[in-house]
Amino acid sequence: MCDEIRKMKPEEMKDALKLVKNVFMEFEAPDYSEEGISAFQDFIEINEMEKRFNAGLLRFWVCKRDGEIAGVLASRNINHICLLFVHKAYHKRGIATRLFGEFKEDVLKSEADRFITVNSSPYAVGFYHQMGFKDMDSELEKDGIRFVPMKMML
Repeated sequence: MCDEIRKMKPEEMKDALKLVKNVFMEFEAPDYSEEGISAFQDFIEINEMEKRFNAGLLRFWVCKRDGEIAGVLASRNINHICLLFVHKAYHKRGIATRLFGEFKEDVLKSEADRFITVNSSPYAVGFYHQMGFKDMDSELEKDGIRFVPMKMML
């Protein structure tokens, strides 16, 4: 489904975050409070994301389809997924799985601990369970953001 999956180029940040915001607003935001929506939008603010990306604090992978970004995965601390979003036209077509596979290979090649963590939105819990993640706690909320902390041993 992807023409290519690779690490994101700096000039693709704006398009990647636009996809993230659009998918969040359609599929996640209806289950969040105004505080949570605002906190998420603050997290993906482009200037701050570019600073963290350029400093090496965030890593991004993109799935490109017909020259457009169809999916995005971002991580921090090498082995923590902080964003995983796929354009609605490509849901349930394996893009998130392929992005995760690329990320997982990168973690395995690194000196990081042999596990991956994520604070999954309620919407994505089923996907992460299918990938092999286990819940580390019940659903929590911080700054209006609802999530389930999860971990996968490698």
